[in-house]
Amino acid sequence: MLSSIDFVRQSLEVHLFFARIMKEHSFFLEVGFTPRDANFTQQADDFRREFDSLLGEVVSLSNGIVSPSVLQSGEVITPYTLNAEMASSYYTGVRIATELTQAEALLMGGCLMIANPMLDQRVFLINQRAMCLIAALIQFKATILSNVLSCKMFTVNYPLLIDHIMREAKFYLGIVKRLQNRENINIEKEAMEQELFWNRIMAEHSKFIRGLLDPTENELINTANNFSNEFDQLTAEAMAAIDMTIPLMKVTEDSLNATQRIRDFKEQGTQGLVECKIKSIIIPLLGDHTLREANHYLRLLKIFEK
Repeated sequence: MLSSIDFVRQSLEVHLFFARIMKEHSFFLEVGFTPRDANFTQQADDFRREFDSLLGEVVSLSNGIVSPSVLQSGEVITPYTLNAEMASSYYTGVRIATELTQAEALLMGGCLMIANPMLDQRVFLINQRAMCLIAALIQFKATILSNVLSCKMFTVNYPLLIDHIMREAKFYLGIVKRLQNRENINIEKEAMEQELFWNRIMAEHSKFIRGLLDPTENELINTANNFSNEFDQLTAEAMAAIDMTIPLMKVTEDSLNATQRIRDFKEQGTQGLVECKIKSIIIPLLGDHTLREANHYLRLLKIFEK
């Protein structure tokens, strides 16, 4: 059973990463609808604000408690997050809560040494709130995907992207449920599941980047395509590791190498988007979003490698 100290720390760390991811999913959905679907735009905006609120509460409790390694990994914010938010807000007219990013930049890592029952209870309630919110967002995404696939709705977001962000929400919900049940994590089992999940995510990021770049950006398109193929292969390898047909260690090593490279590619891309040096229809915050996910996965892979 998870100790109170680990429960608090791990819960806050999960929300620092994933609550921001969810609020950005809501933003990407919000700006992708046509004027006809203003009610969906409003619902997405409501979700975005709810996750802003959730993240704000998490940030207020995290200082001196979450691991320095999480804050230093670049999964919470990157050097580009604030500028990407400002640019994306400028392009869309949506007011993005940049004060959260500024507050996160001030967070210090630490180590909770003594169990704090009041803090434990607050985190328990945050988890409960998060589970309700994530479940509702999953249903919202499922409705959108169903509408798009049945040609009842048009959105600028790919159907695969909607499915992709729905899977991420389900993954987040599963983690929070396990934390709420105080489950101890089996690292090897966790490694297999995480690598299968995130290798597929990285492959899809590559496909989205490839498809959203201007057709004249040949070099970037080719690089994204190569990453897509590589991570498709790594996804297959992770599945083979689960089936015990290849060693997990090999998959972890291969995934670590590829993730370091795609992370660098995403960083260059995000910087290029923020500085208006890349021709695309990629909103800058999407670039930073995918960079943070690569940073998150990279931190996990380094743990699994040990």
